[in-house]
This record gives sequence, structure tokens and C-alpha cells, in this order.
Amino acid sequence: MTKRDYYEILQVAKNASPEEIKKAYRKLALEHHPDRNKGNKESEEKFKEAAEAYEVLSDSEKRQLYDRFGHSGLQQSGFRGFRDFDDIFSSFGDIFEEFFGFGSRGARGHAVRRGADLRYELVISFMDAATGKETEIDVSRHELCNECGGIGTRDGAQPSVCSTCGGRGTVTRSQGFFSISTTCPKCQGSGTIITDPCKNCRGVGRVLISKKLSLRVPPGVDTGSRLRLQGEGEPGDPGAPPGDLYVFIRVEQHDTFRREGDDVFVAVPITYSLAALGGRIEIPTLEGQDHLDIPQGTQSGQDFRIPGKGISHIRGRGRGDLIVIVYIQTPNKLSKEQEELIRRLAEIEGSQVSPKKRGFFSRNK
Repeated sequence: MTKRDYYEILQVAKNASPEEIKKAYRKLALEHHPDRNKGNKESEEKFKEAAEAYEVLSDSEKRQLYDRFGHSGLQQSGFRGFRDFDDIFSSFGDIFEEFFGFGSRGARGHAVRRGADLRYELVISFMDAATGKETEIDVSRHELCNECGGIGTRDGAQPSVCSTCGGRGTVTRSQGFFSISTTCPKCQGSGTIITDPCKNCRGVGRVLISKKLSLRVPPGVDTGSRLRLQGEGEPGDPGAPPGDLYVFIRVEQHDTFRREGDDVFVAVPITYSLAALGGRIEIPTLEGQDHLDIPQGTQSGQDFRIPGKGISHIRGRGRGDLIVIVYIQTPNKLSKEQEELIRRLAEIEGSQVSPKKRGFFSRNK
């Protein structure tokens, strides 16, 4: 993939001053910040792209290397850009604090936390796991309060500095030669106290909502499979990214089919005469009914493998196999004609059996 020119990304000239570069990045960061563009993949990519461009052009050594040798020169020096949003917020905490009033660290140096991940268990049928499905799930989670923007105060008022810890979030006690720091019991480590709370969230900064999310379950999932919905977890502190939602799959058992890996097993009864003479039978498959040719002399418990009729490989192309296990079904009731024919067959079979022939256990050692 060809990378765009960093000056082009920030829309500045090649002789732009550090102040012009910072101003250009601020504009793009505000426009494409993930908190303002949830679920917008294009904005996410532009946010990452702008951060990488600023990382290089705001550093005099990296900028000089880029101006002389381009992207290849940076790669040879070991520069690889950012892996994710956490990397960006971690690197540019002070910048985001300046831009937005918060960043990867709060105004008094307290770490701003990414949102917690959520777990959801989805129960689906065997056939839905085999073929995949589109579904909707209802997820209960918190969101930043719209009225206070997550600050927790009413009408834009700022929280007061905690009088117990002086805004540090911790208190220190001395015991002999040692000093022990613990979380401030009054502000619970935030460093601030809300004296005029927001009426909507009661000072918490978040409200509980129920949200419907569209989910595509790919074919081939099995019990224990995990699907990730990025950014659909709990919100982080202002300026920090939200957590993710992990959907854990549990697949119900099927009355006819049994799964092992990506292979599907099905047991089909046949008559003694069909096993002896051979013929064609109807079998169930994941797509519906199909036919299978049974050769003469088929034994009870014998299996037949049909390639490509099993479960789709979830991490690659192709499918597993369908294994048809046939077993001879003995009738519970016989008509008079059936009984006469079987007795005649028994007489014929009895005359063909010789004790001189090798027994079953000898043949199967």
C-alpha cells in the first residue's frame, strides 16, 4: 500500500513552520476524533494518518530524514507509525490536553482510562452456525452524558479541586522511615469534587442505555468462537477511546447432525437387503436432501465421506466433509411373507457356514 505524502495529509507547505504544522494537525484531529465519528472507518483512518504525519513533521530529526529519503528512509530508521488509538493517545497526551482540555492524562496528571470491554453471550442454532446469519443484539451499556459531556457538572461548571488531596488523587501517610501513598478516600482518586452535579447523570458523567447492534455471524463459528465489535464497549474517560464488545458464541446441538471440527456426521438407517445387494438411498445434508450410492456388501457402521459438504472453514476457504454412517436397522415386526423369506435365507446361510473357516476374531487380529 502506497503511503500519502505527510505534507499533503496535513495540507501544509514543505517549508511550513512548527506552529503551522501543529495548527493543521489540530484541525484534522478535531474533525476526525473517534469520539465524534463513532463507527466511521474513513474518519478513523484519517485520524491515524494525520497523527502519523504530525509525529514525523513535528520532530526535527524525523522531518529532516523524511525530506531527504521519504517513507523508505523512515522505515530503515525503525519508524513504524502507530498501531492503534491507544498508541496515539499515549504519545500525544499533552497535545490532546491542549486541544480539548483533556487527553491521555487529565489536567492534574491523572491517567485517563480507555473504556472497559463488554461481554455478550449469543446462543444460535446448529444450522445458523453452519450457514451464518445476520442478527440484531440488545446491549446494555453506558454512554457519556449528552448534557454535561461526561464531566458530571451542571451547565458547564468545572469540578472543584479536592481539598483532601489537593488534586493529586492520592494521600500520603508516613510510618517511621516509610511513606505510603493511597487513593484519596474523598475524591476516589479523581483529584476533583463535583459540588454542582448534572441533573441528567447525577454527577456520574454517564447514563445507562440499551442499544441495538447489527451483527454478522460468519459461517463456521462454533461454541467458544468470539466476535469483536470495536468501539462498542463502555466509554472511556473524555478523550480516551471506548472499549470493545466481545460476542461469545454458543451453538445448540442438532437432532440429526453432529460436528467434529469442520466435518459433519450423520447416521442413516438401511435395510439388510439394501446392505447386501447395494442401491441408492436418500440422505440429509446441510443444504437439504441428497442421494448416496451404497455398494453391495456394506457393513453396519460403515462410513462414507462426501467431500465439501461439511462446515465452512472460518479462517480460510473451503469446507469440511459430510461423513454418512450407515447402520442396519432390524425390523421389529415382520409380515408373514417377510418371515418366510428370512427363514429361507437363514437356511441357505446356515448351509454355507463352515466351522473350518477362520473365525471373526482371527480375521480381525
